[in-house]
Amino acid sequence: MKKIYHIKGMHCRSCEILLENNISKIDGVDKVNVNHKKGIAELYAHAPVNDDAVARAVHEAGYSLGVSGKLHFLSRNGEDYFEILLGFSALFILYLVAKITGITDALSSTFSTAPTYPIVFVIGLTAGISTCMAVVGGLVAGFSASYAETHQYATRWERFRPNIYFNAGRLVSYALLGGVIGAIGSAMNISGGGTGYLIAGAGFVMLYMGLKLTGISPKLSNTSITLPKGLSRMLGISEASGGYSHGGTFVAGALTFFLPCGFTQAMQLYAITTGSFVSGATIMFLFALGTMPGLLGVGAVTSMLKGRTARVFFRFVGVVVVALGVFNMHNGLALSGFNVSLPNFAPSGQGASMGKAAPIENGEQIVNMNQLANGYQPNQFTVQKGIPVKWVIDSKSPYSCASSIRMPAFGIAQFLQSGTNIIRFTPNQTGTLRFTCGMGMYSGTFNVVDRI
Repeated sequence: MKKIYHIKGMHCRSCEILLENNISKIDGVDKVNVNHKKGIAELYAHAPVNDDAVARAVHEAGYSLGVSGKLHFLSRNGEDYFEILLGFSALFILYLVAKITGITDALSSTFSTAPTYPIVFVIGLTAGISTCMAVVGGLVAGFSASYAETHQYATRWERFRPNIYFNAGRLVSYALLGGVIGAIGSAMNISGGGTGYLIAGAGFVMLYMGLKLTGISPKLSNTSITLPKGLSRMLGISEASGGYSHGGTFVAGALTFFLPCGFTQAMQLYAITTGSFVSGATIMFLFALGTMPGLLGVGAVTSMLKGRTARVFFRFVGVVVVALGVFNMHNGLALSGFNVSLPNFAPSGQGASMGKAAPIENGEQIVNMNQLANGYQPNQFTVQKGIPVKWVIDSKSPYSCASSIRMPAFGIAQFLQSGTNIIRFTPNQTGTLRFTCGMGMYSGTFNVVDRI
């Protein structure tokens, strides 16, 4: 006997699996096929099936019987918003704990001289649970959760393998391209604006994947970003595989070399200064190897869960990925020269005042600043329009996230060397000039006035 039920609220393969698991437990049911695109469940039974039992099973899975009709942009299910609110609350609590305990500052490594190979690996370990997690970790979490959500019948190892291929791509590309930049110098360096657009682009992808995982928008959850057919065939991606291939995941991991966090940029600079293919390859390989534990940990968690627990966890992952997406879009746009008004992500303790007026010596305004592993001190200055500025930066941690400094308004993009670094520019307009690290995370401002 075959019966068809219309079900409202489905928007992905995970919905199908949850419903199939629940309905298949009803007495008399032999087989269940749920199709979220058609909004139906086909039941095959050897005995009469109680409609009320089906309604209860559907309700327990978080859905209801009936025709869905047109998909809404925002969910009409109150339970969706409750679970998302729990995710935001958990994320906020984790953030407060990290700030109060000083974990965020402890993750900023300080190296005043060129690190040895073992230290490069340690820097990678640090980056893998801090800045690289903010840029690459969001992508790993999004891809891993999306794959696990649509392949819930796969074994844990099968759902974990995408993370192996992603990190293998990173290891190979970091070694090869690290050797290239070590041999040819800074020819591979990307401009500050270009890096900013890459970071903002990655933030947009994270935002999209995060919103899909939260399920807050049924209409958005029913969409997907697909590659051109020719490229899909080249990477071995097919509709049958749900838009996934190990080759495509490997390539995605390899391309993260061009999406650097601050630590990555510092290590790329170190590789450039070696002037050697072997040394450059070794440095970048060890760094990528160090980031693996943190990134693999993200994938391991997302590959272990199933059923309703997985759905709630994926919502939390979605909230985290959305937060990382907004974070990276903000930083990337700021790095590219756009005036954004989101909260400042500089470390605590850096004041929000306009800063002291710069003294004038030999016709130049002298500004002194320290570059530390976790930002710039001080980071607020007041200068006068029309008078050249001599910006003296004492780099106390040149192989850290903040050692790459950018000021888009003047096209300044410089890697700081250990000790004294001098940057000169002349402000010709009043207003605020913003400078950031190479990732856009740490920042400061020059307040330009007509007369001091």
